[in-house]
Amino acid sequence: MFADFLSRLSAPKPEPLSQTDARLALTALLVRVARSDGDYAASEQDRITAIITKRYGLSGPDAQDLKLRAETLESEAPDTVRFTDAIKNAIAYEDRVAVIEALWSVAMADDQRDDEEVALLRMVAKFLGVSDMDSNLARQRATDD
Repeated sequence: MFADFLSRLSAPKPEPLSQTDARLALTALLVRVARSDGDYAASEQDRITAIITKRYGLSGPDAQDLKLRAETLESEAPDTVRFTDAIKNAIAYEDRVAVIEALWSVAMADDQRDDEEVALLRMVAKFLGVSDMDSNLARQRATDD
């Protein structure tokens, strides 16, 4: 279903993503982190919906549609290393830092700091090219909310 999108995202020199495609890729990354501990909790799903509703100014139905498409994309996307590297090459640094903050928010939505999620978030920040300092500040902002 998303083969063309994934091939464009994984091209050696990908073009910058359209706003619509960037939203989809970043939401899929939120889903990947939420699923990483094997428990895609309702609180995590609700947090993803809240994040994309606020971040992108979407209506409830539009946010739900984006989340559903992102869930499908996440299940079809390549391994996290290639997926995040492709996103890094197509999305501005400031947006990647904002994504790290949103990822921490999703990971903590169930009020549990799960080792698998933390390890994945550290790896994702590295592969998105987000500095340790910016990643730590993003985590602090997300957990202070």
